[in-house]
Order: sequence, then C-alpha cells, then structure tokens
Amino acid sequence: MIESVGIVGAGTMGNGIAQVCATAGLTVVMVDISDAAVERGLSTLGTSLERLVKKEKMTAADRQAALARITATTDRGKLAGSDLVIEAATENEPIKIGILKSLCELLAPETLLATNTSSISITKLAAVTDRPDRFIGLHFFNPVPVMELMEVIRGLKTSDETHEKALVFARRIGKQAITARNNPGFAVNRILCPMINEAIFALGEGIASAEEIDAGMKLGCNHPIGPLALADLIGLDTLLSIMEVFYQGFNDSKYRPAPLLKEMVDAGQLGRKSGQGFFSYRK
Repeated sequence: MIESVGIVGAGTMGNGIAQVCATAGLTVVMVDISDAAVERGLSTLGTSLERLVKKEKMTAADRQAALARITATTDRGKLAGSDLVIEAATENEPIKIGILKSLCELLAPETLLATNTSSISITKLAAVTDRPDRFIGLHFFNPVPVMELMEVIRGLKTSDETHEKALVFARRIGKQAITARNNPGFAVNRILCPMINEAIFALGEGIASAEEIDAGMKLGCNHPIGPLALADLIGLDTLLSIMEVFYQGFNDSKYRPAPLLKEMVDAGQLGRKSGQGFFSYRK
C-alpha cells in the first residue's frame, strides 16, 4: 500500500503530482536542486489549491491539510522513507539517468521507483537502477490536477506486483489509468505529438496562420485547445525532445521535427514558460 510519495522535481509536473497526491491524503516529499525552485513549486501548488477553494471545490481547512502533508526541500535524503518515488525532471535522458542512479543509493530496496517521462524507454531507464522489477513509467498529463489520465508503462522487467500497485495508486489519487507498451511516446504522445508537429509544418509552410490552424482544429475536429496553443502549454523544448526521441527510435522520416520548431527552441521561444511561443503570454 502506497501511503508516502517522493517527487524529484518541483516544476510544472512535479508540483502538480505533489498536489494530487497530497489532496488524496498521501504524505509527500518534493525535492529540487535549489531553494528558489522549491519555493516556486510550493507557491504554484498553493495558488492552485487556493483556486479550488474559491471555486468551492475544496474547503480552506482541506487546503491547509493538503499543504501540511507536503515537505518541500533540496535534501534528497528526505526521500528515503517514501513508498514510491517519482522522477519528474525535465525530458532529458542523461539528466533522468543521473537522478535515477543517485536515488538508488538512498532508497530502501522495497521502494518503488517511477519516471514521469513522456517518451523515453522505460526499459532503458530501469536498466540503470538496482530495481528494474520495481520500476515503472507513470506518465501524468499537464495540468496534472485537471487531467484525469495517467499512462502506466511497464518496462521489460517490471513485475506484475509493481504494475498492480501502480494501478491502485492511480485510483487512489483520482486518475484513470491506461497501460501502454514500452515504445517511443507510448500511446497518447505517439499520436498527439506528430499531430502537433504537423501543425507546425503547416504554419512554417504558410498554409494558414497560427490562429487559423488552431481555430480549424477546435471547430473542425472538436479539440478543446488548438495544437499550437497546446505546444506552447507543453513547452516547445519538451516537444522537440519528444520528436527527436521518435525520430531516432523509429528511424522514420515521418517523425522528423519541424524546422520551425527547432528554430523557435533555438531562439528561446519555448511557449508559456518563456512568455512567447506561437502565441504571446507576456502581460
């Protein structure tokens, strides 16, 4: 039974995961590399909970109780007592491998270890740990407190027991889980990211404006958000990393990243996180 969760990364995904775990009654330790990052994550989380109070979806007392369950720190040693530790760092394979290796030195042998990767091989990441049978992919979707889905991805050596515990954990925190095979992008991003990449190709070729492309997909395909606005929400750097994983993993030119996507990342126009992507988010 998972009652305590450690989260490595206090960014958009990490603090969102911390929020849903704490509001479900679990004890949470959220760590990051700097005090500033930890404070930003905790502040974002607190603001998100305050919005729920204002919308009368939770009480002020419940908000305080959830915050009280969260320890935010730069000390990874505080993860040692967790039943489950989720790596939620940036979508960069060497960074994730370094974190996972260091975690194995801290955690008890029975602790489950998971990654929130959206595209990197679970088997490959599991292989650098000392517990490939107790390693699994738990892919949350952004924004974590709002999106109901969680993809559960088994590596080659993930045990049935670990898989079942992951499914129970998903239900405990109010998520609907689907199990996907360990392939680049798993199920959802395998379909979603090439679609977004194609929208960027269309924009780069001048087929339509960003506003028109997004309006077309919302009105014509009943999407709640256009693909270019969704790219801005995901982060263009993250999207580029995913497409590069696809391109290398499948060795298929249909997954090549759009040139405009690469150029925008080079320019530091990463979407909402930088204030400018396909649309402007500067106040």
